[in-house]
Amino acid sequence: MINLTIVRLTLRGLFGRRRFLLLLPLPALVVGMALLADLLGATPDEWGQPVLVGLGFAAVLPVLALIVGASVLGSEIDDGTAVHILAKPLPRREIVLSKLLVAVVVTTLAAGTGMLLAGLVSGSGRLGIAVLAGTAVGALAYCALFLALSLLTRRPVLVGLVYVLVWEGLLTNLVSGTRVLSIQHYAVSVAERIDGSGVVTSTVSAPVALAMAVAVTVGATLLAVDRLRSFSLTGDTS
Repeated sequence: MINLTIVRLTLRGLFGRRRFLLLLPLPALVVGMALLADLLGATPDEWGQPVLVGLGFAAVLPVLALIVGASVLGSEIDDGTAVHILAKPLPRREIVLSKLLVAVVVTTLAAGTGMLLAGLVSGSGRLGIAVLAGTAVGALAYCALFLALSLLTRRPVLVGLVYVLVWEGLLTNLVSGTRVLSIQHYAVSVAERIDGSGVVTSTVSAPVALAMAVAVTVGATLLAVDRLRSFSLTGDTS
């Protein structure tokens, strides 16, 4: 199900793009804000929610996932190199799953390192592990969604930003009932369940969050596979 050649080529292409490398300092911002808050005498209960959730889960994680998830296949479609992969007798699900694996691992390592270190600043290793686990769950769902978007539209980054900023950043904070449809809250819920200290909180229960994260991931992946099959025949995306 995973093609190591595609994984290797995807990693090479991803780290060769300057726009991704410019995003690597973002996780350091989370650590820096946590250190600053700690130096100023704020307790983890005071800075945990705004730094870990408001900055880490609500901004750094989705932005990194958007750039990575939309690039692993979308960039190859834009520059025409995807034709070389599609011309080979490879199952489309193998291509999508290989690309998704790279996107999830890279996003989790990039965003998760910053979140883990910020959690450790609080003096709690459990909090660090909790936010890392939440980051991994969020990365999986976000990357699957944004990879599918890269096959559905020529402007996946723009559409993804609308989702992150308008839906998750605005509507889910105003209408609590919509949080069950927010990947950000799935990630926070997992972190809250593992940590249990109340430093990060979510209104979505952990079982619901995990079930919804799996549903989003599976649904978006199946959609991407189906769309890639259509792309191989038409040579274009809508």
